[in-house]
Order: sequence, then C-alpha cells, then structure tokens
Amino acid sequence: MILPPATLGMLGGGQLGRFFVMAAHEMGYRVMVLDPDPHSPAGRIADEHLVAGYHDSHAVVRMEQECAAVTTEFENVPADTLAHLAKAAPVRPSSTAVAICQNRIVEKNFLRQHRLPHAPYAEIYALTDLEKTPQVLFPGILKVARFGYDGKGQVRVANRDEALTAFRHLNGEPCVLEQMLALDYEVSVVLARDQHGQVKCFPVAENTHRHGILDVSVVPARMGPCSEDRIYPNPQELAETVAREMDYVGVLAVEFFVSRGAIYVNEMAPRPHNSGHYTIDACVISQYEQQVRALCGLPLGDGKMHSAAVMVNLLGDLWFANGAGESREPEWNKLLAVPNLRLHLYGKHHARPGRKMGHFTVIGSDPVEVQRTALAARAAIGIVD
Repeated sequence: MILPPATLGMLGGGQLGRFFVMAAHEMGYRVMVLDPDPHSPAGRIADEHLVAGYHDSHAVVRMEQECAAVTTEFENVPADTLAHLAKAAPVRPSSTAVAICQNRIVEKNFLRQHRLPHAPYAEIYALTDLEKTPQVLFPGILKVARFGYDGKGQVRVANRDEALTAFRHLNGEPCVLEQMLALDYEVSVVLARDQHGQVKCFPVAENTHRHGILDVSVVPARMGPCSEDRIYPNPQELAETVAREMDYVGVLAVEFFVSRGAIYVNEMAPRPHNSGHYTIDACVISQYEQQVRALCGLPLGDGKMHSAAVMVNLLGDLWFANGAGESREPEWNKLLAVPNLRLHLYGKHHARPGRKMGHFTVIGSDPVEVQRTALAARAAIGIVD
C-alpha cells in the first residue's frame, strides 16, 4: 500500500484531474500534475504542475523520481508514456488497458473477441472498405478511431454515399462504421477494481445527451427490465466482466445502449466519468476517492448512495446565452437559492461553446422531486432544449 504523504502523479489537468487532486489532498497525499496547459484546472491546485507535453523527457523523469504511483484523467494520454513510467512506479490503469480504450477499432475488436454485446460494426481504413460494407450497417454512425469525444469526429450516415462523403470530410482517418441502434435509453456504470480483482460498482446512471455531449444524468436510473434471455441483463454485471477481461485496475466507466430491451456496450473510459460526478454529493464515497484508493492499493470504499441525484452539465454556451456574442457570467444565485443543490465550477480559464465549465447536482430522498427540481433549476439559468 502507498500511504500519505506520498506524491501521486496525474497525467492530464482537466476537471476530472482536479477532483482527483481534491480527493487526494483530503486523504493527505501530495499530487504532481503533468499537463501542457498552464491554466489547467488540476494543475492550478496541485502541489506541483509540470507544464509540459506528455512525451517531454524531463517532465517524465521528474515523475519517475518523485511519484509513488501514477494515473491518468483522460484516455488520450500516450500509452507509451504510461508504459515507460510503469518501470519506476505502479501505473493504474495499465498502458495496455488505456490503449484498448483510446482506439475505437481496438475497443470494438476487444468486445468482439470476448463475446461482449456490441452494435454491429466494420473497420474503415480506406474508401474501398466502405464500398464493401454490408448494407445492414446503414443507417449508421461513422466514428474516427482516435481522439473523438463528446460527439466530435462522429457523423450519422443514412447510406453508403453519405458514408463515403463523411469519410472524406474526416480526412480519411481510420474509423469504425457502427450500425445505429433504435435506442430505448442510455446508461453508464462507474466501477473501481483493485489489484486483487475486487470490484465495487456505483449505481447505474441514466444519461441524456445534447449535440453528443452529456446533458443530464439521473440516478438511480429509471430502467425498465432488460431482456432476461440475454447473457448480461444487468449493466453492473457486464461492466464488471469488461473490467475483468482487461485485468483493469483503477476506476473505469462503461457506457451502454439499451435497444429493444437488450444491452450493448457503447464505449469504455479508463478513468472517472462525467456521468459519475453525482457520486461526489450522493454517495458514501466518490469516484475520485475510489480512484485514489485503487491507485494506492488501499481497500476500496462503499459506493452505495445515500440520496437520489440528478446531475446537470454546465457548458460554455451558458456564458453566451445573452445573444450579444460576448461572454457573461451566468446568474449563479438562481442555482444557489435551490435547496439540496450543489454547484461545482471547474475554474477553467475561459468559456467557449461546448466546453464543460461545471455541473450541479440536486440530491434528495424522492427521485421524482429531485428530477423536477433539477430540471427547473436547469431552465432557470437558461438551458433550453
């Protein structure tokens, strides 16, 4: 076990890293953040912020020398940097697990190899691959294999001609063409798994998105029963299987589609997840403290809820809601006046449309009332559908 006041390393300086730093500090650890942005939310509150790229040799050596263990807050950190750091200290999750999650082609092939339910897909490397794809994949979604998130690098295509055009617009980057499922709803599971294989799952969240970006998470999910004739009727059970097959250590988020009562893995994130923000306010332990515990080899905590919760994302669009084209701080007093609402702002240097700037969570004993309150608060500050 790695105990306080050891220094922990974090690759990435966004809001997920910021919450990790806060959890680690509360537990008595020091944190060194590596992120090239001098204004990164995590770097601003870390004990030390290495303002450098993820391949910077001097920064990597500093982490090797000073960090007792290293983790990451986003999947696009170079896997080879993680592998290099693992020679000096525990790195959790492993570079192997991160490499699976950061490439959609590798991820889909992993699901197929382990017979985990997923939407039908094809690997696309060239226009000729699209010309011979089965017709059953249309309508579909063409997704770049690397660096696509929050709806970026994804195009809905109704037929082969649209797919060919979209592939050209994506500059011929390797892609997956995924059959578009008829969705009942979308859910996610955040879990922690330790080096001994013990797993603790947080409750299932039901998620809605706007323009490809998570908008609202409702917990507990208002799920109807999944088909009992399926091997995995339970999202938590399926998420645990994904983690076990990757020999995963750390916090993992698994997103699912539920279509006609059947459940399919959409994608995995080798880190805490936006849909798990509710754990800060509604659970005995947050996903970020679990991340610290799994990284340091400590016993995992209890992820059960003490309150129902609804989490609402706050995007940079809010700062421009006045229609004048200039940034203006939203009226936070309208949120702070709501009982049982907690506001979390990430301290990002400037707002821009589509950028995740913060979130708020409403908690309470009555799930229906919690949802009503959260949606009313969302509307009060100008978030409209």
